[in-house]
Amino acid sequence: MAPLKEDKLPEQLSMNAVQLKVGDLDTMSTYYQQALGLEVLKESAAGTSLGRGAETLVELTPAPGLQLPARGEAGLFHTALLFKTQADLAATVLSAAQYNQSSFVGSSDHLVSEAFYFTDPEGNGIELYFDRPRETWTWTGDQVSMDTIYLDPNNFLNTHLTEEAVTGQKQAGADVGHVHLQVGDVATAHQFYVQTLGFDQTAALGNQALFVSAGGYHHHMAMNVWNSRGAGPRKDTLGLGEVLINVPTQDEIGKIAERLDFAGVQNHHTGSELQFKDPWNNQLRVAVR
Repeated sequence: MAPLKEDKLPEQLSMNAVQLKVGDLDTMSTYYQQALGLEVLKESAAGTSLGRGAETLVELTPAPGLQLPARGEAGLFHTALLFKTQADLAATVLSAAQYNQSSFVGSSDHLVSEAFYFTDPEGNGIELYFDRPRETWTWTGDQVSMDTIYLDPNNFLNTHLTEEAVTGQKQAGADVGHVHLQVGDVATAHQFYVQTLGFDQTAALGNQALFVSAGGYHHHMAMNVWNSRGAGPRKDTLGLGEVLINVPTQDEIGKIAERLDFAGVQNHHTGSELQFKDPWNNQLRVAVR
């Protein structure tokens, strides 16, 4: 049964900084600065926050005693950074491709967006993307049409890269557009993220992948089993530390806590934010933006 409207996440929901547990803080911080053009916004013994302008996009937390996760474990598939223009995207794609510790994975036209994929020095996936205008997206009922069509990176750069975008790269805005997770199975992901948490399903690939959002976005989160089918709860490893979701009011946090309580999902409401885990021990936090 579909969730009632009052059980849905608010339309104004947005994703915020993704926390990564890292083994080599210096190497990782340098990567996000030089390859992705992020700037250090805060630095302390607890870690380093990097972003664009005042917007924190990635938080690096040192965890030198932990091991890298195995390929088949649940956890992070990629953090997706959303750029406001194709020129801004092109400038960061260029710097990421030129950085010697950056691994280019591929590029795709998804109909709703144009995306480029990389991995950082500790194997965390990164998507750099630009959204096509919403009025060009095609919906069938409440499901959005997405595809994976080859996108020629050289042609994209030749078409959209500008000298102004290159020189102003670090000043160009960016956001965490969505977060994509590796999970053990899609049915359990649907039960948790749609039925319990209150996201809308916007697309699905059978028992392989699920895409969910609030407010008619193509997806704020996604879950797939491409590397991790059958995976159980995560061990404490390097990689994903926490996913931060922003909602507009404290009332919305209270509603989410009630839904989690009703479903028997353990959570901690601090009075200002809500902390809980999904079925694979991925840590999530909901706070007012």
